[in-house]
Amino acid sequence: MTTLPPIANNADIRFLGAQLGDVIRRYGGDALFEATEAIRRASVNRHRGLGDDAEVDLQLEKLALDETLDFVRGFMLFSMLANLAEDRQGIAREPGTDIAEVLETLADKGIDREAAMELLARALVVPVLTAHPTEVRRKSMIDHRNRIAELLAMRDAGRDVTPDGDDVEAAIGRQIALLWQTRVLRRERLYVTDEVETALSYLRDVFLPVLPALYQRWDKAFGARVPAFLRPGSWIGGDRDGNPFVTAESLTTALAQAADAVLTHYCEAVHALGAELSISTEHAEVDEAVLALADASGDDALSRSDEPYRRALSGIYARLAATHQKLTGKTPPRPGRLTGEPYPDPKALRTDLVAIARALAARGDGALASGGALGRLIRAVETFGFHLATLDLRQNSAVHERVVAELLKVAGVEPDYLALDEDARVALLRRELANARPLFSHYADYSDETRSELAIVQAAADAHAKYGPKCLTNYIVSMGKSVSDLLEINLMLKEFGLYRPGNPATAAIMAVPLFETIEDLEAGPEIMRAYFGLPEIAAIVRARGHQEVMIGYSDSNKDGGYLTSTWSLSKASSAFRPVFEEAGVRMQLFHGRGGAVGRGGGSAFAAIRAQPHDTVQGRIRITEQGEVIAGKYGTRDSALTNLEAMASATLLASLEPDRLSAADNARFTAAMEELSATAFTTYRDLVYGTEGFRTFFRQMTPIAEIAGLKIGSRPASRKKSDAIEDLRAIPWVFSWAQARVMLPGWFGVGTAIARFEDKALLAEMAKSWPFFAATLANMEMVLAKSDIGIARRYAGLVEDETMRDAIFGRIHDGWHRARDGLLTVTGQTRLLSDNPALEASIRLRLPYIEPLNLLQIELMKRHRAGESDPRIGEGILLSINGIATALRNSG
Repeated sequence: MTTLPPIANNADIRFLGAQLGDVIRRYGGDALFEATEAIRRASVNRHRGLGDDAEVDLQLEKLALDETLDFVRGFMLFSMLANLAEDRQGIAREPGTDIAEVLETLADKGIDREAAMELLARALVVPVLTAHPTEVRRKSMIDHRNRIAELLAMRDAGRDVTPDGDDVEAAIGRQIALLWQTRVLRRERLYVTDEVETALSYLRDVFLPVLPALYQRWDKAFGARVPAFLRPGSWIGGDRDGNPFVTAESLTTALAQAADAVLTHYCEAVHALGAELSISTEHAEVDEAVLALADASGDDALSRSDEPYRRALSGIYARLAATHQKLTGKTPPRPGRLTGEPYPDPKALRTDLVAIARALAARGDGALASGGALGRLIRAVETFGFHLATLDLRQNSAVHERVVAELLKVAGVEPDYLALDEDARVALLRRELANARPLFSHYADYSDETRSELAIVQAAADAHAKYGPKCLTNYIVSMGKSVSDLLEINLMLKEFGLYRPGNPATAAIMAVPLFETIEDLEAGPEIMRAYFGLPEIAAIVRARGHQEVMIGYSDSNKDGGYLTSTWSLSKASSAFRPVFEEAGVRMQLFHGRGGAVGRGGGSAFAAIRAQPHDTVQGRIRITEQGEVIAGKYGTRDSALTNLEAMASATLLASLEPDRLSAADNARFTAAMEELSATAFTTYRDLVYGTEGFRTFFRQMTPIAEIAGLKIGSRPASRKKSDAIEDLRAIPWVFSWAQARVMLPGWFGVGTAIARFEDKALLAEMAKSWPFFAATLANMEMVLAKSDIGIARRYAGLVEDETMRDAIFGRIHDGWHRARDGLLTVTGQTRLLSDNPALEASIRLRLPYIEPLNLLQIELMKRHRAGESDPRIGEGILLSINGIATALRNSG
């Protein structure tokens, strides 16, 4: 038996764990503390090989229902605090991920800073926040966690007392006590407005201060001012795919709140600058540009008559306040006494700020120029504009088809658009796009669906007029399957002036296809070739300079399994490149990744670097969702680390020479084709070809109970059906994670490796090919977090014993084949032996996850047997929360 190394002690975990123990004793009583400790010791001993399952079961059986709820909360809080401690120790930071290191790496390969700067001039890197429901924690819990992080930073700095005069360690204990007494579960379903506010808190409190600070760091690394290439994006308030609660009203609300946040930030920054820039004409010469701003400000206070910078900033503030009032309908938090004309756009505001910066730079040694608060404000205006984050629209192609069909029918153009074949649809849509005549009539009757979808486009047009064109730039078509799916978007945009016929035609919002299934990914390149082949479209995309294509990780995984999904996404990326080159358009791929490995999770740095050669090209967008948002952007320090890693990986992936020779690429590609084909057949045969599998899945996992979590505003299934095809990928992955199977992250891979004869070739691929190495690394993490023994306990919930044994037997054997195959290919003796930090992190948590799993199983049995005590249902939901928190990237 392999001897596992001891888990390295983490001083923060010991400290926070002791504080939590004290809180449980003080607020829960000695009996609860002792019971919790007994279960913890029994579970830890089992994982050390000093005990067995029976002892853990015995200790759990002693708990009454009320004690069970408190126990689950305690273990969940420990995992939450352990996550915080590890993040602070830099577990999440990967080597080589800061820009300075990247520039050295590129220089070693003969790529100078000028080449990197040239790339950044046309680059775009966007983390896109989405409301996909995988964050189980309430915002209140996350807020307390972040306050503890701030206090620990003070403790690290040797401070005993907070700026408010509180003892630091006592303040940490109070925050943990507040966590203990804070309700974990949401009582009400989340609404879109709740999701908007949560996202806004990250954008306002983290992205707004962090990105300008990052740019300052990058300016120093480059020795020059870098372009504002990294910006935030969002789907929240605009993503309507399967969510009937996202409306024109929610879109308008999301945009207005974002504008309020960013303009308030600018007002506060300008006010602070006014206090700082006390330069007097008695001691300094002042440029004419600043004097002109001062004279135009209307600030005639005698006390500032010799302070032109302050007077100029008073005028800028007055104009900003007027802009705030115009765009939000609200008075800014700090009303000024002066009046001014609203700024027409962010560029005009930047011009005034730059005038002040240049004037400061012209005197002395330039120390007052564009650094410090003024430099950060100018960078913020460049990055965030008046909209804060670019918001995407998204809807399913089937909805667009119905809307366009009704528009055409009511207008008397085509009685049955849905009956037309693809060629006929394209021909008809092109004719209509060339015609400036609108289709919609205010005097005709339309379905609620059509009116709702058109109201969204009207709101988008209004937003462009109000906030500028950067507030909404993309309209994503889910389940994109044809050219007509994209033309239908353009037709809807034309109704409100966002697509304008002409020579050439113009489009203010880009139609973006989302290719999600394996079949759609394979068809995607030819669809784009045909789309670019339309002269009016070719003119639009060339004028824009780029076209985006979104590729979906979640549904491709649910459709074809982990290995085939990963390989299909990589192949599609490569296949798109020549299509874009032929069209003379830069390619921009939008990666729809999630937190779980089955949905594209894992290291974003490694994932970007593993993209096929010459497919990143400096432009990439990536979804960030659920628990990943809090994990990566919950604090300013973690945001700095993760945003820089994303930027660094983009530079490397775009500029590094291909690390594979043509011969190796051919060999490795052929091997992947064979592996993928075997994995695909194996996965499809189990999930879609096995009689009773959907019943097995729904009885074994807490899929039904997860619906009670109220973690998102959108339904779990696309249709009222129990078919796996209709189930959304998020609850599919989430359920398997709860049952500790994590099937979407590995099933089929073991069989593929076992049947592949040349194991030496696979070992070579793992060492030499970043794509294959990243694929195996993510699968390895999933295998390490799964527990086939615990999974067998969940399988006991399946009522049909024969079906249960047959299907779980295949899962059991598949897991062992996957583990053994991975170890064979990587040359390791155990999972994660080459990644000791991650191994220690996972092993630390396992004793805290297993009791939660066992309690969840028992509570599910009682719940499904008809017991009506509400504490049973609450216990299930608490256990789901605790397991997800401990697993970290489970959704």
